[in-house]
Amino acid sequence: MENDFDLAGFNTAPQQKIIDTSYLDGLNEGQRAAVEATDGPVLVLAGAGTGKTRVLVTRLAHILNTRPVKGWEILAVTFTNKAAQEMRERTAALIGPEAIDIKLGTFHSIGVWLLRRHAELAGLSPNYTILDTDDQLRLLKQILIDEGVDVKKWPPRGLAAVIDRWKDKGLAPDQIGSAENDGFAHGRAKELYRIYQQRLLALNACDFGDLLLHPLRIFMAHPDILTQYQNRFKYILVDEYQDTNVAQYLLLRLLAQGHRNICCVGDDDQSIYGWRGAEVGNILRFEEDFPGANVIRLERNYRSTAHILGAASGLIHNNESRLGKTLWTEDNDGEKILLKATWDGQAEARWIAEEIEAQQRDKVKLNEIAILVRASFQTREFEEVFLSAGISYRIIGGLRFYESKEIRDVLAYLRVVNQRDDGLAFARIYNLPKRGLGQKALDTLQKVANDLGISLPRAAEYAVEHSLFKGKAHTTLKELMESFDRWREQKDFITPDELTELVLDESGYLQMWKDDKTSEGPKRVENLKELIRALSEYDSLDEFLEHVALVMDNNQTADDDAVSIMTLHAAKGLEYDVVFLPGWEEGLFPHQRALDENGLQALEEERRLAYVGITRARRQLYISHASNRRIHGQWQNSIASRFVTELPAEHIIEDGESGLYRRQDTETIGTGQWSAGTSTHLNDIFSRRAEQNKNLIDNSTKPVSSGATGIQKGDRVFHQKFGYGRVVVKDGTKLEVAFDKAGRKKVMENFVELA
Repeated sequence: MENDFDLAGFNTAPQQKIIDTSYLDGLNEGQRAAVEATDGPVLVLAGAGTGKTRVLVTRLAHILNTRPVKGWEILAVTFTNKAAQEMRERTAALIGPEAIDIKLGTFHSIGVWLLRRHAELAGLSPNYTILDTDDQLRLLKQILIDEGVDVKKWPPRGLAAVIDRWKDKGLAPDQIGSAENDGFAHGRAKELYRIYQQRLLALNACDFGDLLLHPLRIFMAHPDILTQYQNRFKYILVDEYQDTNVAQYLLLRLLAQGHRNICCVGDDDQSIYGWRGAEVGNILRFEEDFPGANVIRLERNYRSTAHILGAASGLIHNNESRLGKTLWTEDNDGEKILLKATWDGQAEARWIAEEIEAQQRDKVKLNEIAILVRASFQTREFEEVFLSAGISYRIIGGLRFYESKEIRDVLAYLRVVNQRDDGLAFARIYNLPKRGLGQKALDTLQKVANDLGISLPRAAEYAVEHSLFKGKAHTTLKELMESFDRWREQKDFITPDELTELVLDESGYLQMWKDDKTSEGPKRVENLKELIRALSEYDSLDEFLEHVALVMDNNQTADDDAVSIMTLHAAKGLEYDVVFLPGWEEGLFPHQRALDENGLQALEEERRLAYVGITRARRQLYISHASNRRIHGQWQNSIASRFVTELPAEHIIEDGESGLYRRQDTETIGTGQWSAGTSTHLNDIFSRRAEQNKNLIDNSTKPVSSGATGIQKGDRVFHQKFGYGRVVVKDGTKLEVAFDKAGRKKVMENFVELA
């Protein structure tokens, strides 16, 4: 087992081993080369489906079996505990119990082990506490308040994101220069970071970022400690190297300087986590970091058909930041990829449902079918259609649309608007966003409700009427209850989606997520926009809430045969017989927000994400896009993603109501048709259309006016959802309009304009 004595001078004399290398049988040429290249720096570029895990396990076994090394002298690092456990078990199955001694784990578990040994050098005791996210946010909030920072304008979660980003880069407070400083709290982030680290030490605690930052700082400040571990670990093996951040990269590079026997396994074409700190440059510059490195490419794919691999290779070839490899297979060509153009998002979802039903008739199990989307809000459309069609589904790597926090919160608001006595819903959102009405206020209201035998919302009304609260609490509660009264008054005069927009705006809930500086904020905002779009399909709030109740009652167990629906990010490492990739449209995929923030770098990561999606498919692949999508009830024209034009024609078969924009007999871009040779000209069109769409998203959901418009009975008006109509009744700002196609509807005056 592992020794804890000073490792600088232990006996490393070779021991006689009985060598049985039958585990090498069955490896292909590239795999065998990766296993047998045991000494010196090695980079294994393992393409999707090329047997990477088998290579990792066999390499560990081969080192233990043929080199003068013991298990505890090998460091193997993975990204998940599941992967680490699988690697240990499979290695032990090949060579026996000696594999148990390998120092094998995730980056953070290795960091915990190192820090426990040398905690005092980081100013900690060995029994230090690791804060979870909730504890971290509470501590940061306390610091912000103590330092006089407005936590509503500069929320703790935003500061946590800034600090996590710095720690991912291996930067302590004293290493933050002016170029790295963040605009949080008007440039005070560096100072707040320093105070946060001091508080952590006072608490004998650290966060997850410290589990790498502290060992890194210890190694740099104490060369003798670093030398011990450099001597100890004769061989280092790293999985998923393309996903390492700067801190992980620096830690590995330091440890590898001893024996230089480091093997990094990864795929530069599958680096898709830049948004959480991963640096694709780490794998791209491996040969610079370790001169003379042996680079081995695993290109024979055992998963997908030749057409799928050809499409994936043709697409990723457009990236410049890559080391280069081409996947191939000895299996048959299989079916070509089906490209489908649909009229709108609903038609796309219905088409996919029909194709899945056809697969079922061909005896394909639903468990072998996946739908991979770019953004989580896309799942709602499929959930709705699948429920209607009776197709079982499960959401992988996340909640079903109506189960996500932000959707549940807004549904709670709508339930209270719709049903004055819904105490459960009221308790969920009475202090959301934060209004200064804490648990004590809720306890008081609950006591009033119990004593008087009334619901919690009516207890709140009673508390306002009888001034049970004083000062700001009274004012805040009074404003909230007046808001609910105002929303109820408008419920019968505006559409459910318009009502929801008002609730989101006037409650401050939407702004709360817009102000969230973490990666979750934009996703939640997108989901809220999709919720408004969902509401636009219903004539009344009652009808919508009844529908949601039925959706939520659609329970699913892990053992059911069901279609898997997930984001492309969640799909990495998985594979299915049949894969659908919907929503390949400019602005959605590649995602416009990513392009706006990081330009070409983001575009290449988006393309790698497309590559990951394609290579999840074993047998059949479908790619689709819609010519129109509705956001906040506003129809938008969409053009096919540039990635569609980058798919090699020889691997594609087209099927679309409006053409797939790839025809060589193209006449005009305006009809949605182009050839592969027009890509340069299209860049301008992509940019212009994306800007137009962005403006539509920003403006399409607002009332057409903020006050009275002078509209009178008999006037001809236009409404964004119902179209043209004539005012038949006017009561103040409330109108009843006879619409040409939608019939008679009650609407608010500021949601229509004179036609």
